Amino acid sequence: MEKRKVRFVDPGKLYRMLKPELDAAYFEIMEKGELINRGHLKSFEDNLAKFVGTKYAIGLNSGYDSLHVSMRAAGIGPGDEVIVPAHTFVASCSAIVNVGATPILVDVTSDFNIDVNKINEVITSRTKGIMPVHLSGWMADMPAILKIAEKYNLVVIEDACQSLGSSINGIGAGAWGTAGCFSFYPFKILGGYGDGGAITTNSEKIATYARRMRFNGEDRETGEYCGHGFTCLLDNMQAAFLDVKLRYMRQWIDKRKAIANKYLEAFSDIPDLLLPHYNRAGFDHVYQNYTLRSKQGSEFSDYLKEHGIEILTQFRKPYYKHKALNLPDRGFPETEALSREVCSLPMNVEIDEEELDYVIQVVRSFYGLN
Repeated sequence: MEKRKVRFVDPGKLYRMLKPELDAAYFEIMEKGELINRGHLKSFEDNLAKFVGTKYAIGLNSGYDSLHVSMRAAGIGPGDEVIVPAHTFVASCSAIVNVGATPILVDVTSDFNIDVNKINEVITSRTKGIMPVHLSGWMADMPAILKIAEKYNLVVIEDACQSLGSSINGIGAGAWGTAGCFSFYPFKILGGYGDGGAITTNSEKIATYARRMRFNGEDRETGEYCGHGFTCLLDNMQAAFLDVKLRYMRQWIDKRKAIANKYLEAFSDIPDLLLPHYNRAGFDHVYQNYTLRSKQGSEFSDYLKEHGIEILTQFRKPYYKHKALNLPDRGFPETEALSREVCSLPMNVEIDEEELDYVIQVVRSFYGLN
């Protein structure tokens, strides 16, 4: 088997696919000098809100900033508790800590998302919110979460950073909760050429707060400072690039689903692999990542890397296991089991058939099936 190199994502290749449109956006901005908080940002926000299905979208500097500002906008702070899954990127938890609240970790199920059956047991008089995290393009059980939130009068901040375009019963990720939070880090399904993020919401109050706080607390129309804010505005050039890419999202999602189906056909006969095909009525998987589980854990993922395949093993060490974060480990068996086994294969719209066939060949060769 001839060794090849297959990128997890290839931003340069995708740029070449969209070069005329991306270049036109770049030169327009440079020639006009429209660098900060200009029409390109407003256009992207309007189009993103339509895509998600909310009244408002507010561009920020990162997915983390979106989470952080959303919680401040919703009034979460010192003394409050916020429920968050034990299996997620650390930024979900860090945003809670950095507004002065206490994260309350809950284990996940085999689909990597929060176990809704374990939420009620950790609710206390100090519980102020729930942060469901929609991992890898597959949403947490939002109908069940909203029932709990309504019962206990809780804020719901959706960490939808990995699931733009996903939906349940036709309602998009980021359109269910008090606010939805997105990341446009280059590895994401809608990735920038640098970092970026956004908040989506139907609340005018939250939208107004976020617009002001992202720009040092200033109301840009009146010049009035409305609080001690931050500097976390989405760059106008990144917004323009993202606006170009957003036009292709539906067809890119279709391409990702086709790749996922090809993986399914190729690997369904391998009993040691647990594939991310959940087939739950009304739930739409957009495959931000194709995250499977291998019983061979790091032996499997190391084999792929040795054969030139870029993969991700998120998150081999659960974030609450990092001592510096000072988080209680109450025992999260599903999180720890999947952390040992998790592996995300290349999943991007720029991958070609030869590269895809090579990934399949290497995976099958690990199991002695080629």
